[in-house]
Amino acid sequence: MKVVVLLAVCLLVFINNSCSSNEVLRGYKTKNVVVIVVDGPRYSETWGDTSHQYIPHQFQMLSNAVFFDNFSNSGDTRTAPGHTSICTGVNEPINNSGLELPSYPSIFQYWIKKYKKSTTDAWVIASKDKLEVLGDCELSEWKGQYQPSTDCGNNGLGSGYRPDDLTTSAALYHLKMHHPQMVLINFRNPDYAGHTGDWNAYLAGIKSTDSLVNVLVEFLNDDPVYKERTAIFITNDHGRHLDGVADGFKSHGDGCAGCRKISLLAMGPDFKAGTVVSSVHDQRDLAATIAQIMNVSIPTSDGKAISELVGN
Repeated sequence: MKVVVLLAVCLLVFINNSCSSNEVLRGYKTKNVVVIVVDGPRYSETWGDTSHQYIPHQFQMLSNAVFFDNFSNSGDTRTAPGHTSICTGVNEPINNSGLELPSYPSIFQYWIKKYKKSTTDAWVIASKDKLEVLGDCELSEWKGQYQPSTDCGNNGLGSGYRPDDLTTSAALYHLKMHHPQMVLINFRNPDYAGHTGDWNAYLAGIKSTDSLVNVLVEFLNDDPVYKERTAIFITNDHGRHLDGVADGFKSHGDGCAGCRKISLLAMGPDFKAGTVVSSVHDQRDLAATIAQIMNVSIPTSDGKAISELVGN
């Protein structure tokens, strides 16, 4: 009996020393995470439109997904800060032109460090070149280390934006070539077209991006490495001004409901498909949720893992 008790005590000590107080290993089926960020559509033209005429493919995914109808950007409602919140779990008003790194490590860096992964096991793939900054941070012990690979804009930071169809091709290439386990993909079109002030081009941008999202989701659902092993999150970095606020749909960047309200659609083997979650969550919670699914502690995050997806 004494031997049994001693073994049990030793086992508890081993577990406590192996797992930090804010990290509990869980047996998720998910082994890969892909975040698709559709840049800058207004909720009223996507999920807020009951016809869903501009997002028909995403609407069809609803029966296999968890949809969050009270999801938001609670920080700076611009592109670089919005993506930073998703990746780091911290709301930070960083420079929106790609001239400033996030202050804190991303989920990619924490994951690469913990599991000693290769840089090609995690990717940031973006139509907007300025999002290359998501691959690093300013914190001294992390800066320049544990970085994901990046494929942003025409040829990296300062090279200009590229069309979303080319970003789709780049994403498919890297997914097939490297089969990374952690990926963020940015599509520019709704935001890019919205800033022109051309209403019809803006709506067409939402619809064309919806088609490209579908191409990626279909690939992930068919590929033997990703099939039934991958969590897919489709979300936004920010919305756009409400009608009557500033110049309306043409811009964004303040705290109006149009800029803050965004969507989140989550699909994966650990999620309960066909459910709608109305409790309040924001981008920081997405970072914390991804960290929990991938069994990584992210102590610098302000977010909380979404219990409706991953439990307590």
